[in-house]
Order: sequence, then C-alpha cells, then structure tokens
Amino acid sequence: MTDATAPVKPVKPAGPFSAWEFGLALRYLRARRREGGIALIAVISYVAIALAVMALIVVMSIMAGFRNELLDRMLSFNGHMYVEGRILVDPDRDAALARIAAVPGVVSVTPLVESQSIVRAAGVTTGALVRGIRPQDLGSMRYVNDSLAGEARRSFGQGPYGGDDVLIGKALADGMGLRVGDPVTLYSPTGAGSAIGNLGGLEKTYRVGGLFSSGAADFDRAYIFMPLEQAQLFFAKEGVWDVVELKVAEPDRVGDLLLPVREAAGPGAVVSDWRDRLAAFWGALKVERVAMSIILGLVVAIAALNIISGIVMLVKNKTRDIAILRTVGASQSSMLRIFFIAGAAIGVAGTVTGLVLGLVFCLNIAAIQHFLEWLFQVRLFDADVYMLEAIPAEVDPWDVVWVTLWSVFMSCVASLLPSWRAARMDPVEALRYE
Repeated sequence: MTDATAPVKPVKPAGPFSAWEFGLALRYLRARRREGGIALIAVISYVAIALAVMALIVVMSIMAGFRNELLDRMLSFNGHMYVEGRILVDPDRDAALARIAAVPGVVSVTPLVESQSIVRAAGVTTGALVRGIRPQDLGSMRYVNDSLAGEARRSFGQGPYGGDDVLIGKALADGMGLRVGDPVTLYSPTGAGSAIGNLGGLEKTYRVGGLFSSGAADFDRAYIFMPLEQAQLFFAKEGVWDVVELKVAEPDRVGDLLLPVREAAGPGAVVSDWRDRLAAFWGALKVERVAMSIILGLVVAIAALNIISGIVMLVKNKTRDIAILRTVGASQSSMLRIFFIAGAAIGVAGTVTGLVLGLVFCLNIAAIQHFLEWLFQVRLFDADVYMLEAIPAEVDPWDVVWVTLWSVFMSCVASLLPSWRAARMDPVEALRYE
C-alpha cells in the first residue's frame, strides 16, 4: 500500500528533439486517403532531392575524372618542374643533374633541346616542334613510351650523334601520310656553325623510326622527337641545353620541392613548375569547376524548396492537432521542431538516396556505358577521339561531403519557414471554426 502523504515527484518535461516529437513528425508523413496530396508532395520532394544530389555527384566526379586524366597526360608529356639558367651551360652540369636526381621526391631529370622546324614529306609541308631528348629519358614519358613499338625504342639514338631516326606523333604522321621507315625532311632555321659563322637554313632528311601517341591529340600533331646529340648538332646548339625537365612523385605538392631543387641545381639556377607553365589552363579548369558547382548547387536548392509546399499543406491539414497539442501543454518550440523534423526527414532521406545512387553510378560508370552501347548499338564514348576506353569518373571525398552538407542545409532551411508558421499559430483561433 502506498503512502498517501508521500510527496509526488514532478514529471520532468521532455527535452528538445525527444522521441515523441520524432514519432509524431514521422507519423504525420504517413499517407492517409484524405491526405494523399501531402504524401504525394513529400514523395515528389524526396525524389527531386535524390535526383539532384545524384546528378551533382555524378557530374562533379566525371569532371574531376576528365580533369585529372587530361592533366596527367599533359604533365606526363611536359614534366612537373623546369630548371633553367647557368646550369644549362655549366661545365659541371652533369654533377648538378646527379644532385637534383638525389632530391627526395624527384623521379626523373631530363635535359632537353627544343626548336621549331619545317617538316616536308610526300609533297606535304608543315611546321613542328622538334624536341631533342636522350634515349634513356623516353621512359619518363609514360604514354609516349608505352605507345612505341619495341623496334622504335631500340633504334632511337643508335648511330653517330644519335643516328638519323626520329619519332613522329601519330596525328602528324597521319596528316602527312608517313609510316615507319619513310624519309622525312626537316629544315632548321638556325643551321649549323662553321669557320665563317652560322650558315643558317640547314636541311636534312631523317628516317621515321616510330610513331608515338601521347594521349593528347594536340601534342601528337605538333611534336617530333630527335636524339639529343643530333638535335644539338642540327640546331647549332652543341654543348647547350634549352631546359632541364623534372618529374616528381607528387605533382600536386611540387611547391615543396622548389627550394631543395634550387639548392641542388647550384647558383644561378631558375626553377619553375607546371603551375607557372600551365597557369591559364589550370585557372580555366578551376573556374569551370567552381561555376559548375554553383549551378548544380542551385539545382539542389530548388529541389529542396519543394519541401516548403509539402510542409505548408501539412500544417494546414493539422491545424486542429496543433491547437489541441498547444492546449494540453505543448510549447511553441515543440510545434516548430515537429514540423521541422518532418521536412528535414524528407531532405535527409533524399540526400542519402541520391548519395548512394551517385556513388554506385560513378563506381560502375564503365559497365553502365558498355551496357547502354550494347543495348542501343551506338558508341556513346568514342575511344578513337578521346583516347579513353570509358568515361572517367573520380569521386572526390570533399565533393561528396560538401554536396551532402549543402543538400541537408537547404532541406533544413526549407523546413524551417513553414514550421515557424505552425509554431506561431494561436490555438484559440485554430479551434474557433473546428
């Protein structure tokens, strides 16, 4: 038997975002026959947010994939760092190359000679950039080296002053109708030196020793590789280099190596990196990325705004419930949180669904592409044009994080406005006409 005189413990009110608020909010989202319109709007909002988030993740991932693939091919051909200055003519430059190669993070060191030339073959005349390179340094250009036949790699650089075999870009060779073994005539605007000075206008016929593909059509149309000694002789640059090109293990952190490489190169060395050489290209990629993020972010925001109409209708249909809850002691903040949870739940569910669909799509994009090509019997992505077997997609974790946060934030903002209206509703006025 309980003691009637025992003090009654006061009932502790439920705190913010308690179980009853979540339970009531989720109950309101369940469809009823006479409230089917609310459920329909909630489903439309959910689907719109999911599709918008999925589209944003897919587009950003494909853009990142193309950007990284293109940048990788450009840097493979052109290098990550460049050393110029006194080292190019220093008698002790071989020792300087050894010091630079010993810097942690430096993968390869390649001295180059580069000059413009007129190319003539089979009645076709065009211009090209001739790059003199040591045979052992071809391996530093992964795409070029992988595209060469074994015989082309073996014959390049063999013979007096490196021999007479040159390597021509496949696009340039196709445009001139050249094949391996064909003769090609190059014209040097500087010419060779003599006892009476520079003769100028030196012309010489070489043999096409191989065709290369760099993965970038612009390079394949413009470049010819020649053994370094032969290029120095042909362009009257004997004993001279134009630049020393470096490849590093982490191109994105190339700035950390500027000082160590400068110290290893010795006094008078000028060191730059690919961010200086490709500043316009890199800037355009960043602007494009930011612009696309803003545009697609607005699409997510517009999709999230559909939540407003659903919660407004829900508040209108639940006017009587709101008045009763306020009468029995529910606070304004509780009303605000209930409808806020209802709207936010739609946004969070749509965000999670879009996130999963986007990641699954990106991780299986090659299989999806090949399936669609088989189904419709069309080539959605021509490998001969883009030099890629499938659409590249690279998921950036930071993109996923900001897309998720942005979608949830916009869903919460859209839910807050009609929830605030429900919280300010007067229970007496709400029950007057019930």
